[in-house]
Amino acid sequence: MAVYTDVTEVELTEFLRGYDVGGLLSYKGIAEGSENSNFLLHTEHAPFILTLYERRVEKADLPFFLGLMEHLAKKGISCPLPVRRRDGAVIGTLAGKPAALITFLEGMWLRRPNAANCREVGKALAALHVASADFTLSRPNALDIEGWRTLWAGSRERAHEVDPGLAAEVDRDFAILAAGWPAGLPAGVIHADLFPDNVFFLGNRLSGLIDFYFACNDLYAYDLAICINAWCFEKDGAFNLTKGRALLEGYLAARPLSDAEIEALPLLARGAALRFMLTRLYDWLTIPDGALVQKRDPTEYIRKLRFHRSIVSASEYGMP
Repeated sequence: MAVYTDVTEVELTEFLRGYDVGGLLSYKGIAEGSENSNFLLHTEHAPFILTLYERRVEKADLPFFLGLMEHLAKKGISCPLPVRRRDGAVIGTLAGKPAALITFLEGMWLRRPNAANCREVGKALAALHVASADFTLSRPNALDIEGWRTLWAGSRERAHEVDPGLAAEVDRDFAILAAGWPAGLPAGVIHADLFPDNVFFLGNRLSGLIDFYFACNDLYAYDLAICINAWCFEKDGAFNLTKGRALLEGYLAARPLSDAEIEALPLLARGAALRFMLTRLYDWLTIPDGALVQKRDPTEYIRKLRFHRSIVSASEYGMP
């Protein structure tokens, strides 16, 4: 469920008067997503996505997110573009929430991506890193190790409800990650959430990237590690080496990794698994059943975290 704020036709019609997009023909809520309220609009000019930014997105961060999308589009990255209002602004207010109108991107996300799809994702991620290198705005990663500690503090005492012994496991992970987290690796703007539902395909052709609302400045190789977690495991939890190799080959074709990045990849993948396990665990334990925020099962990432603990070399992910 991803419509947390209801919008009336009267409110929306008034909102659209600030844009040169023609009159409203129809609109409906979009059920996918978990952070913001999203609607598909059809106007006299074109279809658009309307996003209302909910409690997890700070209004002060919106110029970074929306500016990044404009910057990437100018560099040839296929992604939605914020539509500027008649007054030149990209952010308006609707139903008491910050809101933006975004161009509609053709395509659909894949429920069962194959190795060829993973290769395209690797290429797209590397292209994003290269294209964003000269983006002038910056945003710290609110979900770095210190952010993980905050989530863990809010869920540690009940972690046994999800998996017995999890607290001791995660405490050890924190000690290892804090001691070994790499410094000085190539860094810049990363997507930080490039899961399958944020990548659109038309057939086997990648048509674009969406949802930049976790984008921030961090290590490029950490962003790649997030993608390994998101794209290279099967539904039964098994790691697919063929997909891993394809993802990495795609990335390397557009942006070579340094020896230090390759060496750090197992630890970064372990950290990425911990990050997504913790956000899921926190929501799972603290959000009441029936609440509008979508809760995702943390056990998927508990299994991935345990897998990464056994990895010694990036070659085990398919690094050529």
